[in-house]
Amino acid sequence: MQSLRTGYLTGAALGVLWSFTMAVTVAVAMSFATGDGFRPGIIGFILAGLICGAGSVLVGRWGAVALGVALYALLTFVGLPPVRAEAELLHVVLTALFGGAALGLGMAAITGGLPSSALTRHEFEAAVIRFLTGFGYVFFTAIVVIPFYVMVMTSLKSQQALLQNPLDFSLDLSRGWGLFDSYRELLTKYNFGRYLMTSFFISVLTVLITLAFSIPGAYAVARLRFRGRTMMSRSVLLIYMVPMIVLALPIYIGFSMAGLRNTLFGIVMIYPVTTIPVALYMLQGYFRGLPAEVEEAGLMDGLSRLAVIWKITLPLSLPALASVSLYVFMIAWNEFLLAFMLLDDPSKFTLTRGIASLNSSEIPRQHLMAGAVIATVPIMALFLGLERFMTRGLTAGSVKG
Repeated sequence: MQSLRTGYLTGAALGVLWSFTMAVTVAVAMSFATGDGFRPGIIGFILAGLICGAGSVLVGRWGAVALGVALYALLTFVGLPPVRAEAELLHVVLTALFGGAALGLGMAAITGGLPSSALTRHEFEAAVIRFLTGFGYVFFTAIVVIPFYVMVMTSLKSQQALLQNPLDFSLDLSRGWGLFDSYRELLTKYNFGRYLMTSFFISVLTVLITLAFSIPGAYAVARLRFRGRTMMSRSVLLIYMVPMIVLALPIYIGFSMAGLRNTLFGIVMIYPVTTIPVALYMLQGYFRGLPAEVEEAGLMDGLSRLAVIWKITLPLSLPALASVSLYVFMIAWNEFLLAFMLLDDPSKFTLTRGIASLNSSEIPRQHLMAGAVIATVPIMALFLGLERFMTRGLTAGSVKG
């Protein structure tokens, strides 16, 4: 077994696997980018993987890149391309360039530093782990990026282009500002500006109400002693064991009888019910991690318990409050089931409810995709901008300090 575990053989085996990964990735990417049909060529990617994998052990990073590009170009020229396509010459050249570079860079990272002779167990396992890491990055990135890319590209297409080839996700730059016709019509004809403001208003109110209830509740569980504290602390998330679809009918009946259906007040009432438990759970863990001595010093200085919370605990808890607020805002912004069930008046639709109203044969498909982009981009930008605060808030209370 040890004799088979050499740098050449390991590089060749991992090269075939990585070559297949890159052939599929490049084929999908080029298909989406150009609208032509690309598919992996079995013999081509096996030969490219074998040679590039074994050769990358010796030639280094840039040598591996050059080797990969040369192999893609040569195999394409002799009729055994790793990625097959009936496309114009420029697309074929770009495929060979990108595919070969991706193969070479990946193999240089995977087999970098491996000797050509027999490998130790540590060297072999390290190479396998590097391959699995790279594969994981490519696979999960594709899962996230491809649907978003399809959504954005579809929203920028005309109705005629969609009817001619629904699978062509290339961009027609000759349309100029006409690319954004779907977004303009959504904001002017379908009242999406109102939906945006309604969702923002409801989400902010949900955050404020959630914090108003969860802060004192979490502090009481973390700091005060009372009967049933342990049971409350452990059972606060039990509400999530009951699927919301099970509660949908009782909520609908109760809100209809109370006259709260089809009102924003009813939505603002029910949303915090779904967010307060998780906010309580997150904040109580953080409050337990704060040093109790600081609060006790405030009490000894004559501050009341509420003053201690306001002047000491909350300023120290800003990372946790920011993360909880962002999490609650995202839940309220993306909530669909309750809004779909309780709102019928288009003037009161939330953004998700408004997008659902676009799912009709009478409305062009690109309008639905444009609505999905409008709903996704703001919350994505908010998350990316505040991600560091969310990470600090989620991890700060994990270790008791």
